[in-house]
Amino acid sequence: MKKKIYDYQEQDINHKKKKKMKTVEIKIKAPKGFRISNFDIQTGTAKLTEIPKSATERIKTIEDVLKDNGTTQEEVDKMFKGAPNHLKYQYIAELLCKSLNEGWEADWDNSSEAKYFPWFKMSSSGFRFGDCGRWFAVSLVCSRLCLKNRELAEYAGKQFTDLYKKFMITK
Repeated sequence: MKKKIYDYQEQDINHKKKKKMKTVEIKIKAPKGFRISNFDIQTGTAKLTEIPKSATERIKTIEDVLKDNGTTQEEVDKMFKGAPNHLKYQYIAELLCKSLNEGWEADWDNSSEAKYFPWFKMSSSGFRFGDCGRWFAVSLVCSRLCLKNRELAEYAGKQFTDLYKKFMITK
């Protein structure tokens, strides 16, 4: 009879445990630049996905521009071997705009769509970023050098002044 009482008590305890299961919340802080994209409840494994960076966070140097476009400085130098340097730097500036625009292309049939580009000032103190301009249906600069918004035009003009100088000024 002792055996039956013991079995009965054990079942009762297990029944109570099932009713009174505690829920514990654990907060997982993903590392900077990542987010939790999936959590496997069976294994307890969290998968993290990198949060896409903005173009201005990704593109800081000419090396970044070239990498973003799947090329290297050596490949570009080889491509423009024997050509005037300003052509190579204009090509890199076009790649810069392509990277910053992240797939956006100017719609020249849409006269209400603004297109932006950096303006530079040349004076006795040197070549420097001055401002940025926008236009709608007319073109003051080749379409491969226009940017989708004022912020990107300012960024390109300030961050890459030397690049623009190398293809705009003849030396």
